[in-house]
This record gives sequence, C-alpha cells and structure tokens, in this order.
Amino acid sequence: MAAMDQIDALVVGAGVVGLAVARCLSERGLQVLVIEREGLYGSGVSSRNSEVIHAGHYYEPGSLKARLCVRGRHLLMDYCAARHIPHRVCGKLVVAGSPSETGRLETLLQRGKDNGVEGLVMLSAREAQALEPALNPAAALHSPRTGIVDSHALMTALLADAESAGALLALKSPFVSAHPEGSASSPRWVVHTGGDEPFALSTRWLINAAGLGAQAVARGVAGLAAAHIPAQHLAKGHYFSLAGRSPFSRLIYPLPVDGGLGVHLTLDLGGQARFGPDVEWLPPGSTEAQLDYQVDAARQAAFERDIRRWWPALPDGALLPAYSGVRPKLSGPGEPAADFCISGPGDHGLPGLVNLFGIESPGLTASLALAEAATERLGTA
Repeated sequence: MAAMDQIDALVVGAGVVGLAVARCLSERGLQVLVIEREGLYGSGVSSRNSEVIHAGHYYEPGSLKARLCVRGRHLLMDYCAARHIPHRVCGKLVVAGSPSETGRLETLLQRGKDNGVEGLVMLSAREAQALEPALNPAAALHSPRTGIVDSHALMTALLADAESAGALLALKSPFVSAHPEGSASSPRWVVHTGGDEPFALSTRWLINAAGLGAQAVARGVAGLAAAHIPAQHLAKGHYFSLAGRSPFSRLIYPLPVDGGLGVHLTLDLGGQARFGPDVEWLPPGSTEAQLDYQVDAARQAAFERDIRRWWPALPDGALLPAYSGVRPKLSGPGEPAADFCISGPGDHGLPGLVNLFGIESPGLTASLALAEAATERLGTA
C-alpha cells in the first residue's frame, strides 16, 4: 500500500465487533480498511468465549449492555437466518441451588422484563426437572430465546459482506499510532502501522475495536486525554469439556458471581457440552503480552464442586481441560459490573474517533448493535 493513501474509515481490530463495524460502514458506501495485528481475523477475544446468544436479562435496565444485547439479539438472529450461519435457539435455565437464592431469580426476571426480554418465566424445581431431568435446582428461570451460534462462521460472513462492499483487511498490521491532520472543517487522522510491511495512511474516521488492546491503541492516539481511557481489568476464564454425551438439551447457568455469570454449561452446535468460564482476576497492570492461555487443570475440583450444586450426578473424572479466554473488563474485583463504553467525539472532543472499551459479554450477541452505535457516534448514520 502506498504511503499516505486516503480512505474514509479505518477499523482497528478484526474481531466480531470490528468486522461488524466494517460491514456497517462499507455497506453505507464508505471506503473501509480493517487492520489486525494477528495473521488471522477473529483470533482474540472473539475466538475464546461461550458462543452464546444472550437474551438480555442480566444487565441493568437502560444500560448499553441491556439495550444493545436485546437489539443485537434480534439483529443477529435475522442475520444468521439470512446468511445461513449455523445457530440454534436452544433456551437456557438459570438455576437457584438453594431456596435462599430464589429471590435473585425473581430479580433477574424483573430485570429481563424491564429490558424487553421476551418469554421469561419462573419455574419450580419440578417444572425445571420436567424440562431437564438431570437437574436438581430449588427453582429456575427459563429463558427460551437464548441460543448458540458458530462465532467463526459469523465472522466469516461479516468479513465477506464487508469485502463485497469494498472493504479491505490488512493482517499482521498492528496499530502503532495516530495523529490528527487537516483543517477544522475537514479533520482527518494519519495512522501508522507496524509489522513486516508497515504503512501510513490518512482516514476521516478511526474506530478502535481492538478488544483486549483497546486501551493500548487509545494511548497511541495523539491528543486523546488520559481521562478518556478507562482503566482495564483482566479476568481469565477457564473452560472444561464434558467427556461423553450431555444429558442436557438447554444451556444451564447458575446465578451470577463476582466478575462473571458463574460456571455454566453450554452446548456447541454438535451437542458437545462444556463448562465455564470461571473467574481468575489477573494481577493489576497485566498486559496482553503476559497473558497465558493454558488451562489450569488444578481448577477442575472447583468446577466439579460448583457443577454438582445443580447436577449432582456429574461423573467423576468427566471434565477435560478445553480452552481459556480473557475478558477486557472495566470493573475490578468486588466492584459493580461496568457497562460497555463507546466513546465518541461528543465525549472526548476529537472529531472522527470512536473507542470501544470493555467489550466483554454480551459483546458477541450485541456485535451488530454495537456496530450501529459506533456508526452513530461518528455521525455517519
């Protein structure tokens, strides 16, 4: 690519959100480039999650997570159907392990209703066992609209749509820096990349969808005040797969825990069950370069203990180490869960720049709605 080519929009990060943004912008007729530091798109946070399509009953009413999850689920389901992306609406049971926890289920039910989630219903222990005989809950919240999706097929479709509309993807092209240029009436950004074939170009709009690297990218943007770069807290989550056939046809979740939704059972589209993620807070100041994605087999005992609260018949030795992921959180241990942060010119005062921080769960579900929101912040809607 020749130095100082000019484009309309540059997206940093080729995960599910970055690709959704690229699709959204390119289909509006804009010339879009996505830069990705890795040699493959979707190889970061987007490849290390539960692949769940959430309904939206966990999130504070009025929050971005609540609004974009509910909106995003509708968009995602329609998109998967139109593009023949493998997915399934299998439903979910959120279970109370003891009678003292049923009040928290009622809170989730009311929160879901406030958020516009459809079909939620409380179930007694007997009603839950009628749906899932292997369960042993005190009560359960049934979320029939929850589903699962092949996240890699989703990202492939998003990229194909973006490229069909003229977008380009540059792999092994890490973001290095950006500085403003142009006039007040026509502001632009000069972006420099690294890698084996570094280049520089000028873009009108710059969208930071770098996931775990979003804060590092933001620190490379000249003129962006530190006050507009929220602190990041990293939480590692381990997954174990189930040896043998799962007795469950729905997703099974405990009540949420500090930093996550609890060790839950999810299914892939082939019916294979896996459990996770748990929450392992990484030391403050941990960087991406220090991340270790090894699954700690010693955590298996804690997984078994948690799972047996609602599935007492879990066989001994049935859990096998699978994979792990790291959540880019904006809240730390013991703090209330933070919302998504979509920071645009109206927030930080820099024309043409949008930063997406803290895009953890339900980021996959909300990806198409997040793309809409980022585009609106740019003023291109």
